Amino acid sequence: MIEIRNLSKTFSTADGRVDALRDVNLTINDGDIYGIIGMSGAGKSTLVRCVNFLERPSSGTVTVNGVDLSRLGEKELRTARRKISMIFQSFNLLMQKNCLDNIMLPLRLAGVKKAEAEQKALALLTTVGLPDKAKAYPAQLSGGQQQRIAIARALTTDPDVLLCDEATSALDPKTTRAILELIRDINRKTGITVIVITHQMSVVQEICNRVAILENGSVVEEGEVGAVFSAPKAEATRNLVFPEMAASLEPLRGQYLRLVYSGAPAAQEPLLAKMAIDTGIAASVQSASLRTAGSQVYGYMLLRIPGGAEALKAATEYLSGNPNVKVTVEDQGEDDAQ
Repeated sequence: MIEIRNLSKTFSTADGRVDALRDVNLTINDGDIYGIIGMSGAGKSTLVRCVNFLERPSSGTVTVNGVDLSRLGEKELRTARRKISMIFQSFNLLMQKNCLDNIMLPLRLAGVKKAEAEQKALALLTTVGLPDKAKAYPAQLSGGQQQRIAIARALTTDPDVLLCDEATSALDPKTTRAILELIRDINRKTGITVIVITHQMSVVQEICNRVAILENGSVVEEGEVGAVFSAPKAEATRNLVFPEMAASLEPLRGQYLRLVYSGAPAAQEPLLAKMAIDTGIAASVQSASLRTAGSQVYGYMLLRIPGGAEALKAATEYLSGNPNVKVTVEDQGEDDAQ
């Protein structure tokens, strides 16, 4: 378990004091794939670097498996970091070394004999799906392959925690999905705890079971991914989860229904057509953004319901009877047409 309590980090710059993190409190359970998301400058990368004390917090504590990292000396901290591995957006491979040597590097630095290190590195090449790339150099690999080598290197010390700092941001969507599937597979097989730092909500919905949203160095919302997606409370969360919806509401007046799909089973049920047949209410779709991740649907629909308050109430009751969507009323003020 990782417990972050009252964590703050302040930097002194030429322009004055910068509060990168402000009183952050999080609990990340063993085996979680935990997403930390926010816009650029929210403090995500600073937070993840505080988890392994590459960045020492100004105040607060980080406790990993019962050990308060702030109480450790430098030698003890180096030992603790072997159980907290990290992968990066830029892969950070040594270009002058082949893949096998890159993977072996943490073991060799820890004093492991070459034959033993090589045997483990070869096994990890198979784990990440690149058993034939031992003698290849990073420049000969695609971005996705380089990240697989970086993941293999991160696993050499049998870590309890894997930190992923924007690890898929430099990759195309297809390669991103493959890397996320690899991380999820490793999590399932080993029970390793994964912390995913990202600005992409699609990454969170694809792989994470819990998520925290950072804004200006503070946690503005936290919880299970499905709960956060279905009913985002903070404005920052709504803008991340449904950026199109915020824009689509701008010019609207009157009352509208918002349908949120937060991990509903992917199905072909024509919900609005069925409502029209069953109730005679024909909804008008003002805006929609739906996407499928695996076998689940995420996204929203914004509906205008003609017929006044009674029709709006009837539509709300009808649609609320579907367990796969969450229905709320959006009041955008008086309708100019009325």
